[in-house]
Amino acid sequence: MYSYKTSGTCAREILFDVENDIVKNVRFISGCSGNTQGVAALAEGMNIDDVIARLKGINCGGKGTSCPDQLAKALEQVKANA
Repeated sequence: MYSYKTSGTCAREILFDVENDIVKNVRFISGCSGNTQGVAALAEGMNIDDVIARLKGINCGGKGTSCPDQLAKALEQVKANA
């Protein structure tokens, strides 16, 4: 399981797995429960590249990032270290 410490969002951390380029078991620690559960459910079972393409750059409240964007950054980090 991967762990990613978020920056600029209400969520503090994202936990997830990537198996054969498929995103699994996404869980946000803190943040807006309904939204983070929704993002996690939508990302579940998707290809890592598709999740990154769909979520990267989403902005929340002028913060320059969001929980979905932070998930994309976490997944990019996994790919960079693979």
